[in-house]
Amino acid sequence: MQQAQETAEPKKIPLHETHVQAGGKIVPFAGYLMPVRYSSDMEEHNTVRNGVGVFDVSHMGEFMVRGPRALDLIQRVTSNDAAALHDGKIQYSCLPNDTGGIVDDLLVYRFGAEEYMLVVNASNIEKDWAWISRHNTFGAEMEDISARTCLFAVQGPKAAAALQSLTPVDLPAMDYYTFKVGPFAEVPDVIISATGYTGAGGFEIYVPNPYAAQVWGQIMEAGAPYGIRPIGLGARDTLRLEMGFCLYGNDIDDTPSPLEAGLGWITKFTKDFVNADSLKKQKEQGVSKKMVGFVMQERGIPRSHYPIVNAAGEHIGEVTSGTQSPTLGVGIGMGYVQTPYAAPGTDVFVTVRDKNLSAKVTKPPFVK
Repeated sequence: MQQAQETAEPKKIPLHETHVQAGGKIVPFAGYLMPVRYSSDMEEHNTVRNGVGVFDVSHMGEFMVRGPRALDLIQRVTSNDAAALHDGKIQYSCLPNDTGGIVDDLLVYRFGAEEYMLVVNASNIEKDWAWISRHNTFGAEMEDISARTCLFAVQGPKAAAALQSLTPVDLPAMDYYTFKVGPFAEVPDVIISATGYTGAGGFEIYVPNPYAAQVWGQIMEAGAPYGIRPIGLGARDTLRLEMGFCLYGNDIDDTPSPLEAGLGWITKFTKDFVNADSLKKQKEQGVSKKMVGFVMQERGIPRSHYPIVNAAGEHIGEVTSGTQSPTLGVGIGMGYVQTPYAAPGTDVFVTVRDKNLSAKVTKPPFVK
């Protein structure tokens, strides 16, 4: 969900030493020292697509919002309709800013009518907290639990089988975007969430810091017969790109609107929210640029900020994320193009090292 941002003194996540000992290559990312890979990106990517891997994404932020008007605050600051949630359900949403762009994208968890959790991007924790607090005219109680919460993403088709011995919760029966609170790895009241950023299936496990080492150790042990491996942020990026999931700081930021970013499906005008009126106008008038996925038709790897041009060589947009797809063996990417070029099947060109290489606009996910 967000790109690398180097700061003077990156923080360490609680299991930092565990990752160093496991051979993790540590890099600054979103203000934290994070494992980018343990073996190779390709190997780790395939482990998740075909088996099971575990990411430590404890840099992510978590805010609790409670009280009789908790929902009113969430409805005000988010674009999606959180009133549609029931207990144990999760929703993808975004925080629109007041100038047409996006403060952040996030997940909204409903624990009860008066208790919610918001999961935000690491690089935006302070910005999001300040933004939501500014709009909290409802007296909702807000608590930032980010610094005391670890988050492990166990992803891949074998995730449920690998984890089932650690909990009485029936993991295969859980629907996508639902969660349960229950015992996990001998720890009570763990949040077990059927979510992820890979498109490979799996779970995200929220654990209080004091239990982090115990839970990580038990996940590795229980998953060993299934070939579980620790996975770094390099493979996390190629996995999410194959699904066409947005990365904050690359594909979405303070400038493009949710409608331009292809997030109209989480922008509900059935309620009032920050900047709803101007976004509604934009929807009625139509957008001048759109986020698209594309697949390279020639050898070449698209990268962030590479120009996208038409057959005449005229500039029509820019790549926001790109990579060589480990699953497909070709270059794939996302970017904004002028609306006339946004239809799937449209031929465009990406300028790679001064050469205009052909690409085809393709509706993600790239890997079905």
